[in-house]
Order: sequence, then structure tokens, then C-alpha cells
Amino acid sequence: MLYACANVRTSHRLAPCNANTPTQMRGPGHATGTFALEVAMDELAYKLGMDPLELRKQNYAKEDYDKNKPYSSKALWECYNQGAERFGWSKRSAEPRSMRDGHVLIGYGMATATYPTNRSESKAKLRLLADGPRAILSLAAHDLGTGTYTILTQIVAESLGLKPEQVKIELGDTALPEAPAAGGSQTAASCGSAAKLVCQKMTRSLFERAVADPQSPLHKKEANKLAVGDGLIFIRESPHVGEPIRDLLKRDGGRALEADIDVKSSENPLGPDSPEGQGAGGNPKPPQPDDFSKHAWGAQFAEVRIDERLREIRVARFVGAFAAGRILNPKTARSQLLGGIVWGISMALHEETILDPRRGKVVNDNFADYLIPVNPDVPPIDCIFVEEHDRYVNPIGAKGVGELASPAPPPPSRTQFITPRAFGSATCRCGWKRFSRNRRRREHCAV
Repeated sequence: MLYACANVRTSHRLAPCNANTPTQMRGPGHATGTFALEVAMDELAYKLGMDPLELRKQNYAKEDYDKNKPYSSKALWECYNQGAERFGWSKRSAEPRSMRDGHVLIGYGMATATYPTNRSESKAKLRLLADGPRAILSLAAHDLGTGTYTILTQIVAESLGLKPEQVKIELGDTALPEAPAAGGSQTAASCGSAAKLVCQKMTRSLFERAVADPQSPLHKKEANKLAVGDGLIFIRESPHVGEPIRDLLKRDGGRALEADIDVKSSENPLGPDSPEGQGAGGNPKPPQPDDFSKHAWGAQFAEVRIDERLREIRVARFVGAFAAGRILNPKTARSQLLGGIVWGISMALHEETILDPRRGKVVNDNFADYLIPVNPDVPPIDCIFVEEHDRYVNPIGAKGVGELASPAPPPPSRTQFITPRAFGSATCRCGWKRFSRNRRRREHCAV
């Protein structure tokens, strides 16, 4: 699905091995699979004498030909352009060993990043208290450091017209409404969608209460013309006509207003408040999640330097441009991408699981023998967010970034796959021989 090609046939076979079955770890399958594809694209570009970036553009897929579906959105072309410009790709010399700084060889490499946008069923409960007012959102998700508390707070505050300090998020308790595990880069799409839709349900309840309350200035007004903001409920076209939400709740004895929801992953992504989502506006059938192929995108560029005498490999700098729908919080999203890129560097240049050929046991199962990057191994990393609007991916228009950068190498969690590919291209441009593995062991390479 990554490139437009009508002549594709793939197959796989399973073989028994005297080794433990590996388990999931940061984009399982995508890290190794995209590496193989991007290496093949780079080798093809070299054989054709063609710029690797231009080859990818010439074979740009405007739809998912594998599934025969349109993409819900795809700003990969813009990722290519913005990433290349920021990196200085036009200064690249295609001839191996032609770029150097004294006895240090310099190579430029790039790769395409993609990761599917997943979404699972999620429930949520929302309570709106009169004092403040304050909103409490509860669901049995968890925040493992990716910023779930932060983005859910933002969604609730924005949807209810409250300040972030007026919102409390309750997570991490199985007694709360069921929510998916943090895996597959799906937490934001799943729990964020539940948060938005339960807030919409709450605002509809507020509107109905206001128009039915004889003491409200909104009494007998049209509910579909009301809005919330700054702790107020008012007429959208006449903001001066309205009242504080807390006053509306206090007239009902100050009792909390509650709403709960169960959002299925199969529900239409536009939500019940959208005319198009209801099948109106000349569209008799609301769009369904399965009508589209949904992916996040990226283009990653790396400069690698190899000491010709010491055979030491160093990543000098890294640029990643990513399109992932609506970026809910640039700071936490950037952190995710940076982490993914570091994982990709680690996968490409440091990590290797060594098995005892006699017993199949992992013999380097410790951080003394299993290498991972430390601060001096990580170069300056520049992450670019490419604007992308997606109305069909989910109700909040966001795509997961946790595992986007790993495959080619760039996000905390979505970057690990892309880095090895970009590094593979860069090291070969330095004149090092490419092997079929996803690592380049110094003792196996010849300058």
C-alpha cells in the first residue's frame, strides 16, 4: 500500500526454529517489514541512477491499491517536500564515497514512514458539577508517559468550554468504564473519541435543560443554536444572551449532571452531531470507518558519518516530517516522535539478540551485553508537523504517533521502524557494503 505498483504478489512461510517466539515491541512487524521494502527501493534507485526521493514520488500511491480504498487523508507528499527542504537533501551527492570530511565519509539517506491508525471500543463517564463548574471524565485507560492525561484534559475543556484547571481525568482503575490498552498507537484515537462524544452528549443535555428552564434566559430558545464557552451557555449568533453553566445547575439543586457513552470502533467517524454523519446533505449513507484506509505518514532523513580509519559509525543529524491528522498536543507528540527515532537508531546500529545455537537461549539478556544508545549516540533531531485534516479517521481527527517514527526511525513510539531504513541508505552512500540484515556489524563491513 505504500507505493503504486500493479505487479505485486506477496507470500510468506513459517519455519520451526529452536528459539523463543518474540513478542510485541514497538510496532511489531512494521519495523522489519518496512525496512525490507525501503532497502529494496533504495537499491532500485541506485540501479536506475535515480534520486531515492524522486523514485518514491514517481511511485506515489494516491489510494490504497491493496485494499482498493481511498485514504482518509494522506499528506505524505508534503512530508517529502518539507523534510527534504529542512534537511538539505538537494545537496546530496549520489556517488558513493564522494562526500567526506577529511577521513570521515558522509552519507545521506531517507525513508518513508507509515503506521496504521487503529481504534478500539472505548467507554467513558462524564460528570459536570455545579461548583466551578467542574468536569470529571472517568475511563479505565492508563497513561504510561505518553500524555493521555494531558490530551483528555484538553479535549474535555475545549468541548465543554471550560478551563483546563476545571477538568479532572480519572484513569488507571478497572472499576472505571472499560477502555483499550495502550498499544497499537490507539489510545488517543479511541479514548479521545469517547471523551469528545460524551462531552457532546453532555452539552446536548445542558441545552435541553436550559431551554426547558423558565428561569433561564435561554428558555424556549432553539437548542441547536446554543453553544458553550468560558463556562457559559449562550446563543451562538448572540453570545450576550446566555448564563453561567453553574447557575443552570444550581437551580436544579446543585446536583451533578452525568453522561456516559460506549463508542464502538465501527461507528461512523463524523459523530451524531454532524449533518453528514446523520446521512443528510445529499449523502444518504453516513461514511463508515471501513470505507477508508487510515494511516499516519512521515518522511525521515539522516546524515551518517563513518570514520574510514576507525570504522566508527555516527549519526550526525536527523530530520523527520510527519502527517498525523490533528496534533492534539505538539509537545507530547514531538516527545513521542523523538522517542521513536531514538528507538530506530538503536535498532539500526546497536541492538542485536544473540542466541546460543545449541539451546536457543538468549545469551545477552542484560544491559551490559545488549547495547542501546546513550546520549552521545543520539544526534540533533528535528521533527516537523505537516498540516493534515482528516474528517473520516475518527471523531477527533487524530492519528497515533507512538509507533510512526520507529519503523523508519522517528517517534517515541512510532519512529523505530523508519530509522534503520534511512541509516541503511546513508551507510551505503558512504561506500559500505549492504547486507541483508537490518544491522551493519563493523566486523562484517568493508570500506
